Amino acid sequence: MGKSTGIVVTGVSGRMGQMLVETIAASEQAHLIGAVERPGHAWVGCDLGTAMGAAQTGVTVTDDIAQALQGADVAIDFTAPIATIAVARAAAKAGVAHVIGTTGMTADEIEQLSGPAGQTVIVRAGNMSLGVNLLVQLTKRVAAALDDDYDIEIIEAHHNQKVDAPSGTALMLGEAAAEGRGVVLEDVSDRARDGITGARNRGEIGFAAIRGGDIIGEHDVLFAAAGERITLRHVASDRSVFARGALKAALWAIDKDPGHYDMLDVLGLSKQ
Repeated sequence: MGKSTGIVVTGVSGRMGQMLVETIAASEQAHLIGAVERPGHAWVGCDLGTAMGAAQTGVTVTDDIAQALQGADVAIDFTAPIATIAVARAAAKAGVAHVIGTTGMTADEIEQLSGPAGQTVIVRAGNMSLGVNLLVQLTKRVAAALDDDYDIEIIEAHHNQKVDAPSGTALMLGEAAAEGRGVVLEDVSDRARDGITGARNRGEIGFAAIRGGDIIGEHDVLFAAAGERITLRHVASDRSVFARGALKAALWAIDKDPGHYDMLDVLGLSKQ
């Protein structure tokens, strides 16, 4: 067996953070070396296992990202944009790869990852599941094959605690559709309809967001024309698909050159 990859999980108390801890614990290729939470969080200073209501792990939750990264190979980060930028800078300084599942990042915030990506590996994706990334490729191909007679609508549904909309995955799908059509998403995106909006503009890519209950993640790409509709769909029924994808990205990242990658690179689909 090769060397086990040492991983730090940030935002460890969150749903994805705890799922990542469980996924890493079950892996024979990786082990948890650090756990990070925001300053003032109740878990800081506690053994991670105890905080999660399980057996002690020997890993103490810290709010010091630089300390947590000591001796690590990869940081996996599903937090918030400001926190992610701070982790990226600390990971670059420590020479640690950084896997980012954080969504809701603006273009300016993503640009701030350019400096760290010049020093270390950054793998960032709005969704890390294999199925979603295949859906992205399908969306691009179908959009390229159909003209503007087919209206494109992206409908996404998530749990009632999600704070950003459209979801990162919906935006990935929108970008894929726009790329397939040879347009810039920002120029054709329609994200708000309320009141007397008038008829739909030809060539627009529309978004609709649903929030409710404990929905993990559902995404539909609808191509609608007179007389027919085509729907591409992905449903996540278990959050572990994202954690497994993030771990796959972490293991892939450890021997790559510095740069800003995505899950299509990890899955070998970037040239498709």
